[in-house]
Amino acid sequence: MEMPSVFVARKLPEEVLKALRTFADVEMWDKEDEVCPRDLLLEKAKTSDALLTMLSDQVDKELLDACEGVKVIANLAVGYDNVDVEYAKEKGIIITNTPDVLTETTADLTFLLLMSAARRVTEAAAYIKEGKWTSWSPMLLAGADVHHKTIGIVGMGNIGRAVAKRAKGFDMNILYHNRSRDTEAEESLGAEYRSFEDLLQASDFVVCMTPLTSETKGMFDAGAFKKMKQEAIFVNTSRGGTVVEEDLIAALRNGVIAGAGLDVFENEPIRADHPILQLENAVALPHIGSATRETRFAMMACCIENIKQVLEGKKPLTPVR
Repeated sequence: MEMPSVFVARKLPEEVLKALRTFADVEMWDKEDEVCPRDLLLEKAKTSDALLTMLSDQVDKELLDACEGVKVIANLAVGYDNVDVEYAKEKGIIITNTPDVLTETTADLTFLLLMSAARRVTEAAAYIKEGKWTSWSPMLLAGADVHHKTIGIVGMGNIGRAVAKRAKGFDMNILYHNRSRDTEAEESLGAEYRSFEDLLQASDFVVCMTPLTSETKGMFDAGAFKKMKQEAIFVNTSRGGTVVEEDLIAALRNGVIAGAGLDVFENEPIRADHPILQLENAVALPHIGSATRETRFAMMACCIENIKQVLEGKKPLTPVR
């Protein structure tokens, strides 16, 4: 009996592919650090029964129209703003993502960015590597405390709650803004709901954890940064499109806010000459929120199981809407 065909849009470890090959004929773009060429993805969409895509692959109307026999597209990410979900639904194509498995790992990195920006860790590491450390001085690389400060979390989803748990361990005052009240977070974590404007004004650390939607696109603009405390630090590990990047750069340059910790950007990847990298008060990472071996393997396994379930005529584990 002929096995169904699956195209994988980025090179994955062989130990992961073994599980996929037990029930499917697998083809794969053989580069790990390069986006699958668009023409190749369109070509494989015409002949495949399933696609395993990355956040960098645009699953738009053009691609979905090319999916003549595709039953499921498994997106290797918790976010799916690269997918036209409504059009896929019209086409009868199931879209899945990888929620939950990366929650704790991304929360770890979010808090790491918060602490790194507060304590000027990257500045300090560069300072010693460049041979500038010649003596002790009272205010050498003095940063800001994290403990007992106020954290404002915009987007109290699973990852937002996991960040709040970490903040609780640092005796932080937890504020949050969400589309709807989260009574569980309020009761278990002591989180306090605030309007977006009130949260910006009251927080020492503002953490963006919201998905990218038409409502959240560019929500952190010049007006938002002006409402924040001058000593506040902004952290973003959700989506770069939630921020008007030139406004953030201006706020950091002009001392409107004290610093930023960023794992995501408006257009990725950014290059070495990007303005944000010229700022000492910004900590920038290359979108590694879920980048641990354990979590990435769990995400891949989730994609494979979703594909398997659908191709066997069963419900996927983690369908998108």
